[in-house]
Amino acid sequence: MKKIALLSVLSLACATETYAFDSSLLPTEVSQTLSGGNLDAASTNNATLLNSQSVVELSPSSSMKYPAQNKMFGSQLFKGAFASTAGSTFNSSYQINPGDNINLRLWGAYQFNGTQTVDPQGNIFIPNVGPVKVAGVRNGNLQSVVEAQVRRIYVSNVGVYAALEQAQPVKVMVTGFVNQPGNYGGVANDSVIAYLDRAGGVDPERGSYIDIKVMRNGQTIQQVDLYEFLLQGQIRPFSFRDGDVIVVGQRTHTFNVSGEVYNQNDFEFNSPAVTLAQALAFAKLKPGATNVSIQRRQGAEYRSEYYSLNQAHNVMVEDGDIVTVTADRYAGTIQVRVDGAHNGAHAIVLPYGAKLSDVLTQLQPNALAEVESLQLFRPSVAKRQKEMLNIALDKLEETTFNARSSTQEEAALRLRDAELVKQFIVKARQVEPKGQVVLNPDTFQNVILEQGDILHIPEKTSVIMVHGEVAFPNGIEYRNGLSAKNYIEQVGGFSQKSNKSKVIVIRQNGKAELVRKGEKIKQGDEILVLPKAQTKGIELTRGITQVLYQIAVAAKVALDL
Repeated sequence: MKKIALLSVLSLACATETYAFDSSLLPTEVSQTLSGGNLDAASTNNATLLNSQSVVELSPSSSMKYPAQNKMFGSQLFKGAFASTAGSTFNSSYQINPGDNINLRLWGAYQFNGTQTVDPQGNIFIPNVGPVKVAGVRNGNLQSVVEAQVRRIYVSNVGVYAALEQAQPVKVMVTGFVNQPGNYGGVANDSVIAYLDRAGGVDPERGSYIDIKVMRNGQTIQQVDLYEFLLQGQIRPFSFRDGDVIVVGQRTHTFNVSGEVYNQNDFEFNSPAVTLAQALAFAKLKPGATNVSIQRRQGAEYRSEYYSLNQAHNVMVEDGDIVTVTADRYAGTIQVRVDGAHNGAHAIVLPYGAKLSDVLTQLQPNALAEVESLQLFRPSVAKRQKEMLNIALDKLEETTFNARSSTQEEAALRLRDAELVKQFIVKARQVEPKGQVVLNPDTFQNVILEQGDILHIPEKTSVIMVHGEVAFPNGIEYRNGLSAKNYIEQVGGFSQKSNKSKVIVIRQNGKAELVRKGEKIKQGDEILVLPKAQTKGIELTRGITQVLYQIAVAAKVALDL
């Protein structure tokens, strides 16, 4: 017995990013944002549901942990963009260092033209003037410093020009929690980020983005917090020397924020606890946010706490907490879009719980409108159709994976089937359902509408679309009394891959059904011919056929094998 395994289709994982912050970086507007700016009357009316603290004890087996794909915010810095860019030696804030080259020119009563290298004592030597201390001088002040020294000897009649020509290359050791510790070359005014990037960046699993030290001769001379750059665009200038060491510390405190925020990530902070207001400051709340749940571990148990946002200044978030922001409010109004054969407004605002009958009174259909065939497209239905399609595809994968063969020849045939099905599944997972709700013209007035619904008023048409597994998919002029077979013949007949017993007619209101023998096609109908699932296994054929039906109904396409 041999088992023919189908390689599983790789699923895409959306990785979120992680934010670390120092509480000293908090913007002053945070108190305004969290003191009620996101709350409305609806949430206030629900105050009875939001006690000052709701606590739920969960068993130790509860799966409360950070999302598996989270990455620390800041890791996006280290993709090579900084490593390949040398710092400019021509900015005014750069400090002159030993080994730098200075272009010096004197003219008039005394003339000199040459390049002077800053010696180990930090001086350049100007003929007839002597040594001039330039180490530590900012590039923007170099001209005035040199000119002042020349004027001590030549009060007038001598012009002076001094400019930095080239910075001295340096070697900097990068160590600690980085991906590739080592000795890296650059120039003195390269940024800390550039050297970290050359070392592969901060280790996103263990390294800190807020505890980075620059050391010289065993002494810390600069403390670096990358979040000053990430959140405020600030990076303090620094001049490196040969032998300087950059040390990345170990990350200590983190928590996770998800839900109704723009930044669903992990955050790093520099103290054992921060207020909930501080925790939410960089996650950036969405307008609909009203409440927060905090899941934290206490010994062998997990504890869940629940708060409204106006309590954020009085609640503490601790190391390892999981913060989830929710929108616990009832919608006051919804917006429904109307398109198609309609002359009125395309966006209609209705009270929460409104029915389709509330929209019908506001419609202004044009002369060709087919209101009886009104179409409703709903995002929540599209999402559910996608979920059901993926479940069917998962079952199809499992069926293929578990297929068994009794002979070598049968195994070879099943292997070919498996490759065919594998390609089919990849294409099928890319199909996006339309989310159409089939409406009954006799009762659709009672349908309750949802936020985001789209109502499409189709127009009368004289064309019957015929597509799928036919020779020449095309639109054919409608003629009363013709069957599906008559229209298929007008587009060249069935293709070789067609399943002649699986011809679907899609009515103008979205209803899909198999064509019955002798059934006449109505004006506005659409004919869809499905392909034949030619596989050796009965279960496999049944699974593919089911998926083909789902795709035909949900997306109105006939996916070929």
